[in-house]
Amino acid sequence: MIQLFHRMISAALGISEKQIGHTLDLLEDGATIPFISRYRKEATGGLDEVQIEAIKTHYEKLNETAKRKETIINTISEQGKMTPELQKRIDETWDSTILEDIYLPYKPKRRTRAEVARQKGLEPLATLLMLQREPNPEKRAEAYVKGEVKDAEDALKGARDIIAEQVSEDEQARNTVRFAFSRQDVNAVRNQFSRQAEISAKVVKGKETEADKYRDYFEFSKPLKKCTSHQLLAIRRAEAEGLLKVSISPDDEECVERLERRFVRSNNACGEQVAEAVQDAYKRLLKSSIETEFAAQSKEQADEEAIRVFVQNLRQLLLASPLGQKRVMGIDPGFRTGCKVICL
Repeated sequence: MIQLFHRMISAALGISEKQIGHTLDLLEDGATIPFISRYRKEATGGLDEVQIEAIKTHYEKLNETAKRKETIINTISEQGKMTPELQKRIDETWDSTILEDIYLPYKPKRRTRAEVARQKGLEPLATLLMLQREPNPEKRAEAYVKGEVKDAEDALKGARDIIAEQVSEDEQARNTVRFAFSRQDVNAVRNQFSRQAEISAKVVKGKETEADKYRDYFEFSKPLKKCTSHQLLAIRRAEAEGLLKVSISPDDEECVERLERRFVRSNNACGEQVAEAVQDAYKRLLKSSIETEFAAQSKEQADEEAIRVFVQNLRQLLLASPLGQKRVMGIDPGFRTGCKVICL
C-alpha cells in the first residue's frame, strides 16, 4: 500500500518516488516541514516547504480514503453482498466521491419512505413498474392492498418511493463527468450542476441591519463557476452567521428531463408512474444531496484560491526592499561555521 501511495503522489505532483519516500519517513519521525526543507535537503533532493506540504496533504488524504474503503468493504461483506467485481471496483477507486457513489446502495439506512414500502411488501410492484410493460398498473396494484396498504393508489405511492430511492442511488445518474455514458444515455446530474448551477443568496428577513456589511449579497444570483473566491467566501461567512439564505441550483426542468430520458422507456401508464417517481427522486433526494456536495467543493476551491492570492501578495511584500533604494547588508551570525553576509 505504501508503494502505491508513493506512485500516486509522484504522478500527482511530478516528484520522484524516492524523494517522496524519504520525505514521508522524516515526517513520520516527527520532523517539521521547515526543518526538513532547510536541513534535510540531501534526503529530499532539495524539496521546498510547499512541495513537502503537498506530499503530506496527499498522503493524509490517501490514508483517510484507505480507512474509508476498509469500512465500506467490511459493511458490504457483513451484508453478504460483496462480489469480486465490486471488490475490484472499490480497490481501484481512490476518488472519494466515486467511492461514496459505489457504497450508497449498500449504506445502512434509517427508516426511509422506501424502506417502509419494502416492509409492506411493495418491492415486486416497484420492479413491475420499472419494467414498464404492464398496461394497467392500477389493477395490478390492487393485489397488494392488504395490511397497512389502504388501496391501489397507496400501493403505487409506496412503489414510487422505492423507485425514487433506486434512482437517487443509481451510480450513473450521480456519477461525475469523467464517466461517459453510452450514446443513448444522458449526462450526469453532477455535470448539469457543474455547467449550469446558479448560486443565489437572500438576506434573512429581519436581519437587514445586522447583515449590513453583506449588503451586496442581499439579492445575489450568479453562475457558480463565475463566482469569485472572495464572493463565495463572503456568502458562506454570512450564511454561517445566519444572515443569508444560500442555495445552489441548476435548471431543474432540464435535470429532470435528462433523468427521465434515462429511466422512462415507455409512454404507457407504467412509464407515467416511473416519471413521477423520477421527479420525486430529483427534488426530494438527488438535488439536495448534490447541492451539499457542490457547496463543499466550491468552498474548498474558494479557500485554495484565496490562499494562492494571499501567498502571492505576501511573497511580493517579503521580497520588497526593506529600506527602499538604500543599500542593505545582512549578517547571519554563526559560531561554528562562521558568519554569512549578504549585501542588497
